[in-house]
Amino acid sequence: MAKFQSLSIAFLVCVIACNHIVVDADISKNMVLSWGNPQSKIVGDSLELVLDKISGSGTKSKRTFLFGSFEALIKLVPGNSAGVVTAYYLTSTGTKHDEIDYEFLGNVTGQPYTIHTNIYTQGVGNREQQFRVWFDPTADYHNYTIHWNPNTVVWYIDGVPIRVFRNYEKQGIAYPNKQGMRVHASLWNADDWATQGGRVKANWTNAPFIAGMRRFRPRACYWNGAVSISQCATKSPANWWTSPFYAQLNAAQLVKLGEIREKYMIYDYCRDTNRFNGQMPPECFRPQF
Repeated sequence: MAKFQSLSIAFLVCVIACNHIVVDADISKNMVLSWGNPQSKIVGDSLELVLDKISGSGTKSKRTFLFGSFEALIKLVPGNSAGVVTAYYLTSTGTKHDEIDYEFLGNVTGQPYTIHTNIYTQGVGNREQQFRVWFDPTADYHNYTIHWNPNTVVWYIDGVPIRVFRNYEKQGIAYPNKQGMRVHASLWNADDWATQGGRVKANWTNAPFIAGMRRFRPRACYWNGAVSISQCATKSPANWWTSPFYAQLNAAQLVKLGEIREKYMIYDYCRDTNRFNGQMPPECFRPQF
């Protein structure tokens, strides 16, 4: 018993010293409404984002993080959602910002949503990958997770990886690992581009559009500017996201990843030679998985 108590105390001291978040029980303790529609609301562990012709809406995490796992249950706008975008993403601030995106592009009734992913490093994006959704994301809540550690960024849906971006900083490819990011969710009008290149506009007779979120869980390292990067990046039991288990996808995950990408991927910037005039981004020539 004494040994167990000593280990427990040591673990608690490590957690406090390393500035790790002890996850609060509900969204109201983790996020605040940051802009937009007054109909949007946070009640306990439930968030409703509202978009009408006057305004969309957004929320952000109360804290800033550097590495960890960021998961939320999200239910998208049902029916004719053409022109409407629901977003769930991490971002820092400034022109040299880092960002990791999930954007869900609405569609006309009966047509599938598009899952749009992107990553910015030092203000540079243009790394889009898109997927057709393989389930009805409006019928129920589904788990969307961004796992970000010093080695890799992985996007998951219901525990299945759909995309990986590895750290090749030593080869001159920028990677988001030097500034903290807050987590944001938003609902907004993007009918100038979102649905069929902007050809299909939002039908405002269906407004207000509503998207829901539950169980936002940031299990991550708290970043306040004074914390050293090494405190969040060093391999240790407290920094669980840096363990070898999360350094690379396992065999079963790789099979699932391959299936999703083969069946449902509809755009990959690394295959768009016309866009880059043949000068492809350097990470496109390196293995990500």
